[in-house]
Order: sequence, then C-alpha cells, then structure tokens
Amino acid sequence: MTPDFAAKIRTLALSLGADYFGIADLTPAEDAIRAQGGERLARYPRSVVAGIRLQDSIVDLLPEKDKAGAILYRHTTYDVVNATLDQIALRVAGLLQEEGHSAFPVPASKRTSDEKIAGPFSQKLGAHLAGLGWIGKSCLLVTPDHGPRVRWVNVLTDAPLKPTGSPMKPRCGECTECVDICPVHAFTDRVFSPDEPREARFDAAACDRYYKQLGKELGVDGVCGLCLWVCPHGRKKGKKRTGNPL
Repeated sequence: MTPDFAAKIRTLALSLGADYFGIADLTPAEDAIRAQGGERLARYPRSVVAGIRLQDSIVDLLPEKDKAGAILYRHTTYDVVNATLDQIALRVAGLLQEEGHSAFPVPASKRTSDEKIAGPFSQKLGAHLAGLGWIGKSCLLVTPDHGPRVRWVNVLTDAPLKPTGSPMKPRCGECTECVDICPVHAFTDRVFSPDEPREARFDAAACDRYYKQLGKELGVDGVCGLCLWVCPHGRKKGKKRTGNPL
C-alpha cells in the first residue's frame, strides 16, 4: 500500500467534513473486537478512523436539561453529525473497495445488542488505537485538544495501511469531574485498562436506564451527556484542532 493511497483516503475524509483522521492497527484488540462484534468484524486488521468535532455552543446546552435544548443537541450531534460520519465511512469504504480491498463501514451510532448495550464495534476503540486520544474515566475517547467533544466513525479493512499512531496513555490524572457529575454514579473512577471489561469502569445499564427516564421526562429521546460537557479537556476555549497528521 503506497503512502499516496493513504493520503488519498485522508483527503477524501477531510473533504467530506472530517476534522480528525487516523489509521488504526486493530490486531492488539482482536479478542475484544471478536467478543463485541463476532468473527465478521474481528477478521479486519486495520481501521480508517474519522472524527467530527462537536459545536461548543450545542454541547453547552446539556446542563440546562430542557426539552428545546435536548431537541437541538440531538439534531446537531446525532442526526446531522452521525449522518455526515456515515457518509464519510461509506465513501471511504467505496474507495477501498475500488482498490480491491474489503471494507466494512461501521454505523456511527447504532446499537446492535440490547444485552451488551453496544454497537457492533467500539468507535472510540478505533480512535484510541489510531493515536487520536485516550479513553477517559468517562469511558469516552478524550482528545488532547477538544476532549470528548468529538464523534467518531470507523471503516474496518484488510488494506495494508500504515497506522498513524499508537494508543495514548490516560491523561485524566486525579481529575474526577466526569465521575462526580454523573446523576446515577455510573463511573467507578478507574482508568482504562485493555485487560479489564467495561463493567470495571462503567455501569452501562444504569446509564441506559437514566437515559430512558430522562427521555420520558423531556418528551424527547433522552439526552444527558454531562460527562462529555464537564471534561476540562473539552472546556478549554479558543483552542484550534491539531489532530494527527497522516
């Protein structure tokens, strides 16, 4: 695989609206990927990762917890951003396929297992393995420049692309803001370890129940996101995206 082709993929993703781009080596996480998505996904050794930074003005609506703010947040960060990410993934997968490679675009935000409360593949895992950030105490992918205020999409592939980075070590330190603000105390204040299950750090069932409860109260699909809003790495104002170059 030539550097020119990898650069072509990056150019395509950025031209379609991506703010972040990376290529991940998935082989260190093969077992975890298999446990979540089965053999159909575990067979891919690489992932092309794209991310879109969320608008601070929209994220800053989250603490207000009113119906109008929830509608605006969901529209922008779910409907609009997820649709854009899915389009990026589809186009990138198409380019890879044209070059004779297998490619699997993972939906940006689609639960496939109510039991696991998860999609077929962890978007944040791909971004983490591509060197775009670390997995924080909130179990969100935290970037150095915009914290967790980024949404991600992955295109799994067998193309022999060169990874753009390696996993970042957690930089949360002694900070517990996401842990403290959670209405249902879903986080255990443990830092990420690839050898531990998600349950060691995060009670996904408690979070899901609160999400549904809040949805009933607001009359719109539940929106909490306080852990995303409060992260100090995302609340730094005036910082420009640095991202990882190809």
